[in-house]
Parts: sequence; structure tokens; C-alpha cells
Amino acid sequence: MTYSIVAWDARTGMTGVAVATKHLAVGSLVPHARAGVGAVATQASTNPYLGPWALDRLEQVHGHLRDALPAARRPWMSAVQESDSMRASESGSEAQAVLDSLLQDDPGRDSRQVHLVDASGRCAAWTGSLCGAWAGHLCGDGFSTAGNFLTGPEPLEAMARVYSDGGDTPFLERLLLALEAGEAAGGDRRGRQSAAVLVMQHESYPLHDYRVDHHDDPLSTLRLIIREASQPYYTEFREQLPSTRLLTGASALELETAAAGEDPQPSDSSAGSAKPRSSPWTAWLRPRWLGLPDRSSPGRVA
Repeated sequence: MTYSIVAWDARTGMTGVAVATKHLAVGSLVPHARAGVGAVATQASTNPYLGPWALDRLEQVHGHLRDALPAARRPWMSAVQESDSMRASESGSEAQAVLDSLLQDDPGRDSRQVHLVDASGRCAAWTGSLCGAWAGHLCGDGFSTAGNFLTGPEPLEAMARVYSDGGDTPFLERLLLALEAGEAAGGDRRGRQSAAVLVMQHESYPLHDYRVDHHDDPLSTLRLIIREASQPYYTEFREQLPSTRLLTGASALELETAAAGEDPQPSDSSAGSAKPRSSPWTAWLRPRWLGLPDRSSPGRVA
């Protein structure tokens, strides 16, 4: 029915899920991810609660580990360095323990397929005995592939090989290439219908969240969507969103006036006839918006 990859990128700290299936709207129930925590795919006879529950428990585990680090070290450690330190200090697989603890309370576990990766690159997976033929999973260094109702193990092996060989390829592209390799190796034996990719990095909202809910060729369509999303209009829009580093973001007024090549009027009514002042956002946005294709309401794209 479904094949997917969950992965963590050591260079960027991104976590993500890419999935394809012969079923409607796979992106609505299968992929789950949280910045700094991990990524989960809940498939076969899906229990979508397992996604957020697993992420909650992983977050608790990693929170305890971060708290255990010497406070003097934490402020200047990058996310990747911190994860590497936690990995080196641990024994066993907290990720597998989290998954096992969830499944032991799930009466439908024999029909579930769940796999996850945490923010240190450890993976855990479960394929129940009632997930159909062929069903299975593979765990690698910082990733896991899993699928059910496949033509055989070849799709998972192809996905793992292509992802592992990705090297310096951008994380989103590696996920998509892995999906395409899985399809080329046989994919879902029943056919094609939907596909999705979800990537988290620093924020509580996704860095990338693209899906094709119903199409004869969902992966090709997903690639077209990702190609469109990489155009300057959209990348610049994402860059101005509020973030943990820039909490306010750019206002709709600043976006619209920058697109028009104008300065916003001062909001303070006491300013009288004072000369309008450009905000730092307007100065930053104007050269990026001028000359771009005419699109509707740039400040309201979301």
C-alpha cells in the first residue's frame, strides 16, 4: 500500500518524511515531524495518533538528555554538535524504546507499520504480521525505509541506497530521489495515487510541506510542485516569515508596499507631515519583490 523514508540530516538538523502510495491523500495521515525531535511515518492500517505520541515521547527523552549536558557547554553548541554529544553519551536505543512503549498499548499493532528517526539519527521500526505481502523495513545511518504491499524488498533497498549515496545533495532533494528510486524499483504493487514530503528544521511550522492527494503520476507532480516552490517568489516569502530568530516577520503592509516599490506610511498619527520612513523590512524586501512575476496578494500567500 505504501512506501516511505524518514530521515535526519546531520549537516542541517532537518528531519523529514517522504511517502507515496496507492491511496488517497497520504500526506494527511502518514508523515509526522517536529523540529529538533524527529520524524515518524504511520502506515499500513494507520494509527495516526502514533505520530504525535512518538514525537512527544522523543521530545521528553531528548529534553532530559539536553538538561544533563553541562550548562556551560550548551549556549555555544550547534544543534548538530549537541545531537552528536548526546549520541556519544547514550547506550541502547531510546528511539526503539519509545516505539515499543507505544505499540505495546495498541491492540491493532499487528496491522500497523511505523518507523521513526530521532534528532540524533537513531531509527526504530515496526512492521506488524498483518501488514500484507510484501511488507518490511530497513534502518540505516540516520534514516529508515519501510513499505507494505510492495513488489518485494527491492523498493526499500533502492531507497536506502539512493539516500545513502546522496552526499551533499540538499536534504529535500535526497528524500524525493529516494521516493523516485522506490517507485522505479517496483513501488506499490497496486499502483500510484498520492505522495507527500514533510521537512522540519528550526521552527514549529514546516520548512517544506508538499503533497499530491490524487493523481495518476503523483511523484512527477510532486517534483513539479517542489520546483515551483523553489522559485524566488516563494523562497523569499518563506524567508520573511516570523521565526525563532525574527519573531515579528514582515507585515502584509510591508510586503505589499515593498512589492509596489513604495515606503509604508508611519503608523503613528502624531507623525503629522513627517517624511515617511522605510522600515528595515521594506529596505530588505523591495529589491527582492521588484521585477518578480505578477502574483496575487503577495502578503497573503499563506
